[in-house]
Amino acid sequence: MEPVVFVAIIGGLILMLLIIGAPLRPVRLIGQVMIKIIIGAAFLFFLNTLGNQAGIHVPINPVTSAVAGLLGIPGVAALAAIEYWVI
Repeated sequence: MEPVVFVAIIGGLILMLLIIGAPLRPVRLIGQVMIKIIIGAAFLFFLNTLGNQAGIHVPINPVTSAVAGLLGIPGVAALAAIEYWVI
């Protein structure tokens, strides 16, 4: 499948969800979890950027992003502590 067609289909689905809304509760829940995982990845990016001087580098993958996103700042602190003291 061409990338342009794929992006157009995804864009159309997002636009349809924005106009119609997501009446189904599971769809909203999945969307909220995905947004939290993306925010968790951003938290880890900033941790890696700022923690470089202290020697802290937490890999950004789906598991660590989910922990950081769902638990928030305490999750990021826990991942940093595990990286610093355990590994």
